Order: sequence, then C-alpha cells, then structure tokens
Amino acid sequence: MKRVLYLFFIFLLLLPSCQKESPEKVKLHFVTWKPNVPEVWEEIYRRFQQRYPEIELIREIGPHSSTAFHDMLTQKLKNRSPDVDVFLMDVIWPPEFASAGWAMPLDDLFPPEEREEFLEGPIMANTYRGSIYGVPLFIDSGMLFYRKDLLQKYGFKPPETWQELVKQAEVIMEGEKSGGREVYGYSGQFKQYEGLVCNMMEFILSNGGHIIEPDTGKPALSKARAVEAVRFVRDMIIGRIAPRGVLTYQEPESLDIFVQGRVIFHRNWPYAWSVSNDPEKSRIAGRVGVIRLPHFPSGRSYSTLGGWQVGISRYSEHKEEAWLFARFLTSPEIQKLIALKASKAPTRKALYSDPDVLKVNPQFKDMKDVFLRAYPRPRSPLYPAVSHVLQRYFSRVLSETDLDIEREARQVDAEIEKILSMVR
Repeated sequence: MKRVLYLFFIFLLLLPSCQKESPEKVKLHFVTWKPNVPEVWEEIYRRFQQRYPEIELIREIGPHSSTAFHDMLTQKLKNRSPDVDVFLMDVIWPPEFASAGWAMPLDDLFPPEEREEFLEGPIMANTYRGSIYGVPLFIDSGMLFYRKDLLQKYGFKPPETWQELVKQAEVIMEGEKSGGREVYGYSGQFKQYEGLVCNMMEFILSNGGHIIEPDTGKPALSKARAVEAVRFVRDMIIGRIAPRGVLTYQEPESLDIFVQGRVIFHRNWPYAWSVSNDPEKSRIAGRVGVIRLPHFPSGRSYSTLGGWQVGISRYSEHKEEAWLFARFLTSPEIQKLIALKASKAPTRKALYSDPDVLKVNPQFKDMKDVFLRAYPRPRSPLYPAVSHVLQRYFSRVLSETDLDIEREARQVDAEIEKILSMVR
C-alpha cells in the first residue's frame, strides 16, 4: 500500500511536465494617434481580442497632431523598431513610406477585386508606382458646421461665399453682444501643424488658386489668387470674426469652443457632427447644421482630402498577424462601428447605402459628393518637407499682420521648388 501511495505521489509531481503547454501569444504592436473618440477604439480593441485571443495587441498611442505623430512614427521605422507591426498613416504619407521602404507592399494580400469595394480616391492615395501600401480606414474632408438657431434668428440662410460668412458673422456677433452674449464668428485649425495646411488649401482652392499647379507641377503660392485668399484669412477672419487664439487651435480646441455655444461657424472633419449633437458633450445639440465649405465669388467649394490608412511595417516579424489586424480594422463591421459611434466617413462604398449609417449620419447622404471630390494634397515622397515649409509660411503670414504676403510667398515658392526638383 505504501508503495502504491509513493508511486501515486511521484505521478502527481510529474503530471505538470507531461501536460502540453499552451502556445505563447503573439505580441502585435499597433502604433496610432490619440483618437478624438477613444471609447470607440476601446470597443474595436475589445472585439479584436475576443476574435483573436491568440494575439496580444500592444498599443502605443502617439500625439493627436498628424505632424507630431508622423515624426514619432518615422523615427521608429527608420530605426527598424520591433515595436511597430501595424500603424496608421495619414492620407499624404503612403508615397513617402513606400519610397523609404518602411511600408510593406500589400498587392498579394489586397488584390484589385477587393480594392473595388473602396472609394477610388483613398485607393489612389495608397498607391505608389503601381503597388498599394495601405488599406483605407476612413475618409475625411473639410466641412462647415454652423448654428442653425442663430442663422434663423437673424434671418440668414447658410452662406455660399466666404464674404457672406464674414458679413453674417459680424451681424450675429453684434446682435448677440447687445443682448449680453459674446460669441465669435468662426473657428478652425490654424496652429502650425498639418491641419493648418488643410484649412488654408481650402481657402486658396476656393479662390481659383493652387499651392502647386496641377498642370505644371510648379509652386503657385505667389500667384494673385493664392495671395488674395491668404490675405482674406489674415485680414477678415483671424482676430476679426475668429479669436486671436485660433492661431493655437487644432481640431479639439476649435471644436470645444463651438460645442460650448461660443462660435457661429466652425470648420472641421465629419466626426464633429456626432460630438456637436451629443447632449452629453455639447450645449448646442440639435441646433447644428452642416454644409459644404464656402467659396470666393469667382471660385467653387473645395475640401481637403483627409483620412487615415492602415499600413504594415516591412520590418514586422509577425506579418500574418499584422494583416489579420489590418483587415479587421478596415472591415465593413468596424468601418460601420466607426461611422455610427464616431461619425467617421467610411471608405467602403456599400456603407453609404446602409440605413443604420445614414440614420445616424444623415449628412453623409448630402456630403457624399464632397467625399468623392475632395482635393488631395501634393502627392510626393517629399511631401512632409513641403508641408513643413507650408506650415511655417501660413503660420507666419497669418500671425504677423505687417508682412508682405506676396514677397513671403515668392520665397516659399522658391524653397518648395528646390524640394520638388529632388525627385523630378
């Protein structure tokens, strides 16, 4: 009996070593920016972990600013960091990331027949020299949000031109001030970062100007129409109908002052619709309208093409798992979730006829043409360098009212031409 007990005891001691150990989870590193609606992303991560329990998703949250996030991400990719498997790319980055060899080409994983399910513009933005380097997650374009109640109170219809916007803003500001209520006329994104380029490009294009002429590829900031548009923003918007503090605003700050009820007109991306109409976040919920951005009398409305893509590091040691996550993020399920909960416009065509999406985002129906015709920023591997020049120029001429804009623009045109000539 003692011998039997002894053998049983030995068996118990050896039992763990005989059992098959569970496989170790794959650690997948995802580098992203600080989101506007973080609770939506927490839901996305939760769903992914439930579906793929064998993958441990490690998130690194970078800055909200596209410019600062770009600097952080590219430094990691330059160093071939193992802490990057999947990352988000701004719509302007694929040519740079492809040219530098940082982004993995996805041609075999993302075939042409699947690309047909997406809007054409974002697919083009992700394509460089015949290969595709990212999967579109959502599309952005600039829009004008406005206080329906204030426009109705003063007998105005939504403005079609920038001049009408300024005139309406001045009348409403004065009228509200006489009643003891201080409001500003306009808020947008005018801090020195990529958002400033997006805002200013919309003004320039809507006056018939260009940053870079599409036919010749030459810088055109010193041309008359571009100079006129920049001067209009400096003299008629900054410090006149918009607070001087707007020169420090990115998306969150410019939206915050709007949802507090302190601004009449507000330029932002589609996500601002859900925030401004959420009673828990906005004092003006139910009183917000959205239209195309205005234009100058001789021009037409333009919106800057924005949006984010999912890329995979060429240096990832877990490319199979990385593709699983990239495909999951850009799936109809997740794009619909982002549209419903964050008002981000999907890149999948089918979702524009989805009744659930249109019920929550009725503006998508009216703004689909805006998404389809949004104007891209210059497509070049050296665009980040061009953007840094543009950011400095716009910030300088908007904040220093005594500068000669045309002279500054000629200098910037020459500087941009030197950059572009490096890849011609």
